[in-house]
Amino acid sequence: MNWLCTDIPEILDVIGKIICLALAWRRLYEHVSRIIRIHPMDTVAVALDTLLPGEILRLDEEIPVRGTVKKGHKIAVKPVKAGEEIIKYGYPIGRASRDIAIGEWVHTHNLKTGLEGLLDYKYQPCVGEPEPAKDRIETFNGFFREDGQVGIRNEIWIINTVGCINNLAGNIAGKANALFGDRNIDGVYAFHHPYGCSQLGDDHRNTQKILSGLVRHPNAGGVLVLGLGCENNNMEEFKEVLGKYHDDRVKFLKVQDVDDEIEEAIKLIEQLAEYAEKFERRTAPVSMLKVGLKCGGSDAFSGITANPLVGAFSDMLIQRGGTAVLTEVPEMFGAENILMNRCISREVFEKSVEMINGFKKYYMRYDQPIYENPSPGNKEGGITTLEEKSLGCIQKGGTGTVVDVLEYGAQVVKQGLNLLNGPGNDIVSTTALAAAGAQLVLFTTGRGTPLGGPVPTVKISSNTELTMRKKNWIDFNAGALLEGKGPDVVKKELFEYVLNVASGKKKTRNEINDYREIAIFKDGVTL
Repeated sequence: MNWLCTDIPEILDVIGKIICLALAWRRLYEHVSRIIRIHPMDTVAVALDTLLPGEILRLDEEIPVRGTVKKGHKIAVKPVKAGEEIIKYGYPIGRASRDIAIGEWVHTHNLKTGLEGLLDYKYQPCVGEPEPAKDRIETFNGFFREDGQVGIRNEIWIINTVGCINNLAGNIAGKANALFGDRNIDGVYAFHHPYGCSQLGDDHRNTQKILSGLVRHPNAGGVLVLGLGCENNNMEEFKEVLGKYHDDRVKFLKVQDVDDEIEEAIKLIEQLAEYAEKFERRTAPVSMLKVGLKCGGSDAFSGITANPLVGAFSDMLIQRGGTAVLTEVPEMFGAENILMNRCISREVFEKSVEMINGFKKYYMRYDQPIYENPSPGNKEGGITTLEEKSLGCIQKGGTGTVVDVLEYGAQVVKQGLNLLNGPGNDIVSTTALAAAGAQLVLFTTGRGTPLGGPVPTVKISSNTELTMRKKNWIDFNAGALLEGKGPDVVKKELFEYVLNVASGKKKTRNEINDYREIAIFKDGVTL
């Protein structure tokens, strides 16, 4: 299994070189540049344009296109027998369900997952010390908080302990923005959720952990914790979970205890605004940045452009002492060995095994298929099996050593690449990344989504067509990699863009559109 160690760091670089090489060949062989074979061992290539029956392509040999292959979908570049593994990214992405001839479209009709059940894992470490950055030390301008964290926004957040008062919290935020819009703060925001009462066990604790993580988040210069008064997640219990807090930064209000809850809330927000507006942006090293890594609505180009680009960003950030957080555990299935063998120690490896098998057991408890992914949108975009999706997904983590594995609702404590337990669901995992301490999230997509979390959510498109069509959703175009722009140029542009977002020089589309949501993971019963 040592190939897990030697191949994956090369793939990120190889992808970029192959793209550039294919584009350079365009003038000589137009038909060659219409497909990309990512790794020399691959038995399939990805169509850059829709391929029509009768066309002839060439790689190692002539490839007659035997049927329509849509853009982003796979075409067989070698014959494959029924039951044999199909290779993409240099790794198996499943097995052929029937004989596949060279030039055939490869998708759900002739490819099935090779994954099944729980697995035993063996730690075969392939970790190394990251090379420090050789160029200048980059900085951003952030807000230094009294607990030592640095925020990239100076907002007032209303965190309600229970869903019964969602609309009340929203109304308070609206009135506060109208009253205090001229203050030196970046706005007042409330985040709706349906929980905080009628929950038991882990669900109750998860709600408390996520909400307390948001209360502690450095992007909030001030926080109003708003409670009803009779909920399970009552104020006294929530304070115990929250732990230490700064009295000037965090205020509490139980609305059942006052005659006019809106008037009392506005008074407290005014105090929070007076406290928060004293903070000014100061120069901070990039090492203070914690960036969440997320993908949603992927297509076949996500694993070729956007995800490897974010992986290159992650490596750059970690080389400068920063922190990247990778989540979506079900979208590690089939590629988990690669991450496990990059764990810094056996202890971290064991935590990663517990995380992976624990999520599989969660599916099994409800008698659901472990490998149900990909989604219909993923399949429409050309992704067939979970192995294929996972091999593309984990590239967001770059080549960094895994320094820690975090439970759902936990916060980052170690610099470097962290794995965070959580589902693939876009808003649940984005919320978990924010609650873990990520000041912003890099969110790759090939299908497009307007979604935004409680922190700036940078949408990175895998293809230019989506960028042009959904300019009001997309922040950065990784599709430029398919059009001749060099990988080194694009990754530096993304790094500079992120620093501008962190410094407040740019707002993300979700901020401009005011799309800010949270969602909390639910497992058990509701009373």
